[in-house]
Amino acid sequence: MKTKKSLWLALFTALAMIAAACGSDADTLTDAAEDVVDEATEAVDEATGDDAGAAEAGSLGSATMARANWSSGYVQAQILHDLLEEAGYEISSPDENEFAPDLGYQAMASGEVDFWANSWYPGHLSWWEGELPDGTQVGDNLERIEGSLMPGGGLQGLLVTKAWADAEGFTTLDEINENPDLWGVLDSDGNGKGEFYGCPEDWTCDDIMNSQIAFAGWENLEQTQAGYDAMFAEFLQLAQAGDPAIIYTWTPTSYLAQAIPGETTMWLSMNDASVLDGSNPLGIEGGESYDQEGGYKGLGADTCLQGPDGCNTGWAAADIEITANKAWLAENPVAREMFNQFAPPLIDLAIAGVELDASDGSQAAVAQIAADWITANRDLATSWVDAALAAG
Repeated sequence: MKTKKSLWLALFTALAMIAAACGSDADTLTDAAEDVVDEATEAVDEATGDDAGAAEAGSLGSATMARANWSSGYVQAQILHDLLEEAGYEISSPDENEFAPDLGYQAMASGEVDFWANSWYPGHLSWWEGELPDGTQVGDNLERIEGSLMPGGGLQGLLVTKAWADAEGFTTLDEINENPDLWGVLDSDGNGKGEFYGCPEDWTCDDIMNSQIAFAGWENLEQTQAGYDAMFAEFLQLAQAGDPAIIYTWTPTSYLAQAIPGETTMWLSMNDASVLDGSNPLGIEGGESYDQEGGYKGLGADTCLQGPDGCNTGWAAADIEITANKAWLAENPVAREMFNQFAPPLIDLAIAGVELDASDGSQAAVAQIAADWITANRDLATSWVDAALAAG
């Protein structure tokens, strides 16, 4: 179990990374971070948990929701579940229907589930291209709630061991691919290619990564694909020892609070010309949506290596949004308005990720963290419920 002090240290780190992703001023965040944390903690400690305004359970009918199979999306899904339940839906627990994106979009399109809060666009648009047994495309049956949840909130990229980068003086993945002395130390299986930790095989980012490798011509590099937590644990051990290692990661997540960009790791840049466009080099169904739009350049030199084109993580900041079955959504104006309203602060979700990481990771822990957030943000949560009910 982590101590309270270490949890706060991790939390401050997560706050700093989220602020960088959103383009916030780092000095302002540093000055305000303690106040933010103190206020949130005080609110949770003093909250009563009253839900006097809740509608009668089931008065709006039933709904089935899903969640994605990455833990950083669990709490936002649970908060949305609880607020819809408060509004009057009888709704399944998100953990009852946990999917990778390929199955998640199929399930929503077929009506097996009604919605989830874990879409990463534009990358996930590739899953809209599949065909259902009735001959329609998956996307014909879905609606994306644009602007919902976390627009531009999904900062993505590659972390590299800081001590290794400092010692060798490289700044980009392009340089690593071109130098046998660099990619060679990553070649653990002797197949002539350096490995970096990538994405599990069903997360979409794995296909984007393979397309990126092909597009950039990184013939001396390949991604390792396995369970993310296991890969991250191995990466962190190497990085903390100062040994060569690279891993894909994202925000909001507690992983950054452990890897600590600027101390243990750095964000690795790539050349502007290497950033994947919409040309779909591997011919993957829907692969045109993997376009990274020139990458992301919002991080400073304190956390991101400065390549020839400055800091370019090579990945666009994804829009994390809600997606729903189109027919179900048309019949549920209350849910639609809740989806339009639902936008927990990005920093709060980073804090929730750190709290979940410090817990036993169970569904009970997810539910408690979500309930605590609602209680600490009662007025905001009530405003969303009231607006949703008014729309119905």
